[in-house]
Amino acid sequence: MPSSADTEVVLTVNGARVRLVTDPTRPLLSVLREELGLVGSRFGCGLEQCGACMVLIDGEPEFSCAREVATLAGREVVTIEGLGGLAGPGGGLHPLQQALLDEQAGQCGYCLSGLMISGAALLSRNPRPSRQEILAALDRHLCRCGVHNRVVRAVQRAGAAMAGAGTPA
Repeated sequence: MPSSADTEVVLTVNGARVRLVTDPTRPLLSVLREELGLVGSRFGCGLEQCGACMVLIDGEPEFSCAREVATLAGREVVTIEGLGGLAGPGGGLHPLQQALLDEQAGQCGYCLSGLMISGAALLSRNPRPSRQEILAALDRHLCRCGVHNRVVRAVQRAGAAMAGAGTPA
């Protein structure tokens, strides 16, 4: 039940306009998970330090765990669930999602949604990033399983696929 302090916030989430009546200081991550059922973004630290909660906000990777939902009025949010929609008409897997599967880059999977968000943002700006550019883009993410090298290869593979050059050697 809404309280008298609740505010209406309208934003776009994964291409759909969403109208929420909620506490304006509520973290975006809790709104995504609890109200919209989008559970791919994870709660890790709650301090914008680990990257598990990363989403795209107006095309840029941002932490969602401490971001107040009211600051997003009129903005566009893309979660891991909506990443396939960026692949073009008909959706399907984003090239990075497919490359992560091909590289067997998943272990526990806790960090992967955030890593994919940051990798996809990088590839949208630069489909042929250098290894150093990939490492810089993924630097805000913590992974205990040690899949970083496979994720880097997956970003390179996806970039090559997006550029139409096939898979890098």
